[in-house]
Amino acid sequence: MSFVNLVSGGLDSTLIGMMAKEDQIDHYPLFIDYGQRAAQIEWDTCKAVHKNLGLPEPTKMDLSGFGRVIISGLTNQHLNVKVDAFTPGRNLMFLLMGSAYAFQLGLSSVAIGLLTEQFSLFPDQRLFFVAKAEAAIEAAMGRNIRVITPLIEFGKADVVRLAAAKGLSGTYSCHTGDTQPCGHCIACLEFFS
Repeated sequence: MSFVNLVSGGLDSTLIGMMAKEDQIDHYPLFIDYGQRAAQIEWDTCKAVHKNLGLPEPTKMDLSGFGRVIISGLTNQHLNVKVDAFTPGRNLMFLLMGSAYAFQLGLSSVAIGLLTEQFSLFPDQRLFFVAKAEAAIEAAMGRNIRVITPLIEFGKADVVRLAAAKGLSGTYSCHTGDTQPCGHCIACLEFFS
């Protein structure tokens, strides 16, 4: 089973790629620039980490206009990166674009790095959403593109332990786009807690 892997240069999506490589599963990393504050550092990190780990070279999709219109703390530096983090439609857009890419490549699955629902803050991080998104994508494309969530049984601490055991390093998981993690955004708090 080959799949499109939605990647960000962060720990979760990179770990999914490493797991696929270990299991000798073909995967096609897709990085989506949705106008996020951290887009450039995420993209640079994504390319470097994939190269260093011998993972497939990521493809970049430019949808940066999304973040200029749909503003949140992740897309606009004048909003609070933590308090205003919810970006409506973001994960649905990721799954739709990943599925369209999978359709184009003749694949039947797209992976997203969602973690256990116990730590979900937003409605588009839950399995209910994934099932509804999968149904909508099938209706839109005329064939089923499975949405796979390889890390759905994991909390962030589990991901960090597994990544360390596999020697994964060099990822970037801060929403600000600053060189040093801010320690305050949801990604940092999740990662360092």
